[in-house]
Amino acid sequence: MAAEPQEREAAKAIDRDGAGRPGAEGRGEHDRDHQSGAGEETGTELALNERYDRVRNGVRLTLAYDSQGNVFRGEIENTTGKPIEEVRVEVHLGNGVELGPTARTTLAPGEKRSFTLTPTSTNFTRWTTHAEVGRNGG
Repeated sequence: MAAEPQEREAAKAIDRDGAGRPGAEGRGEHDRDHQSGAGEETGTELALNERYDRVRNGVRLTLAYDSQGNVFRGEIENTTGKPIEEVRVEVHLGNGVELGPTARTTLAPGEKRSFTLTPTSTNFTRWTTHAEVGRNGG
């Protein structure tokens, strides 16, 4: 795993469209991406006390579940020297509920943005996550 990058002074919050609510927001494109293999699914399930920290397609995604606040808190970071367009994040709960995706955003080189996704229930013990890049998630 890469060394921790220097922290920026401020992280911008990502606007959410439907984040944290189970439903159809972004579902059609996710199904299409998943079927075509364009998505960023890792298949690695994490326990509630585990932290996700990986770089894929130039985007570093860090995410952890805060059980006290019943919220996933995370950050995306562009680790490349060029802008990355159409970045968004999804969380899949072990009970089958999908959180997000976050609103699509463009990250400038080195830019970081924080986000939250809030489950509507605490009825889950495992979770997975991934960042998607581009119109089709690939």
